[in-house]
Amino acid sequence: MLLGLLYGCVGGGVALYSLYRWIIPALVQYHGGASLIWHDEIVPWVLDTLTGSTRPERILAAVQRKATKGDARSVVNTIDQYCRYQEWAMNVGDEKGAILDSIVCEVKPSVMLELGTYCGYSTVRIASMLPPNARLLTLEFNPAYAAVARQVIAWAGVEDKVVLIEGPSGDWIPKMKEEFGVTSFDLVFLDHWKDRYLPDTKLMEECGLLRTGSILLADNVICPGTPEYLEYVRGSPRYESKYFRSHLEYTRVEDGLEKSVFLG
Repeated sequence: MLLGLLYGCVGGGVALYSLYRWIIPALVQYHGGASLIWHDEIVPWVLDTLTGSTRPERILAAVQRKATKGDARSVVNTIDQYCRYQEWAMNVGDEKGAILDSIVCEVKPSVMLELGTYCGYSTVRIASMLPPNARLLTLEFNPAYAAVARQVIAWAGVEDKVVLIEGPSGDWIPKMKEEFGVTSFDLVFLDHWKDRYLPDTKLMEECGLLRTGSILLADNVICPGTPEYLEYVRGSPRYESKYFRSHLEYTRVEDGLEKSVFLG
C-alpha cells in the first residue's frame, strides 16, 4: 500500500511537472490571451513564490552567470536563451529584435528615446548598434525594473551611450528639452504601457520632440494590442505608417512592429 502511494505521488508529480514545463506552454503557443495569462501572470507568480525572487532578478542572475561581461551581443543572446527556454518575458525578443536592429541601422539616430526599459534587453540591443557619440534616453516607470536594467546595461558595457530615466512618461516627456538638451528625436521606440502609446505620441508632438522625418517604432501593436494608437498613426496625414508582421516574443502568436514616419 505504501509503495502504491509512493508511486502515485511520484506519478502525480511527474504529470504536474510535465503540464507546467511542456504541455501547457505548447498549448498556449498560438493563442495570445492564453499565452499572456500563462507566461506573464501564472508562471511568474509560481516562480516568485518558490524562489523568493522576481523575474527581472532571475534574468539579471542569468546574465551575470552566463553572459560575457562587456559583450552586448552575449548579453542579448543570453536573455533570449533564458526567455525562450527557461522563463518567458516581454522583451522585444529575437525575431522582432531583428526588425528593430534593421531600423536602428537604417536611421542611424543621433538622439533616440525608448519608452519602457524593463530589464534593459532592448536598451542593450539598440545601444550596441548606435553610431559613435549617439545617445539613447530610456524611460522606465518601475524603480525595481530600472535597478535591474542599470546592472544589465553595465554588464553589457554600453552605459556610456545610455541615459536611464526613472518616472512616468507623461511627467518626463515635457522636460526632455530642458533636462537633457534634446532638440528632437530621430527615432522613438514605444514599448511601455500600451495605453500610453497614443497619449505619449500626442505629447511628443505638442512638445516639439518630433521633427519631419522622425520615426516612431511601436512594439506589441497586435498582442496585447494598441488599436487606438494604430488607428491614429494609420489615419493621420501627419504620419506614413507601415506594419512589420512577426510574432509575440518567444511564441507563435501573431504580433508585429509599426513603423511610423512623422511628416510634420
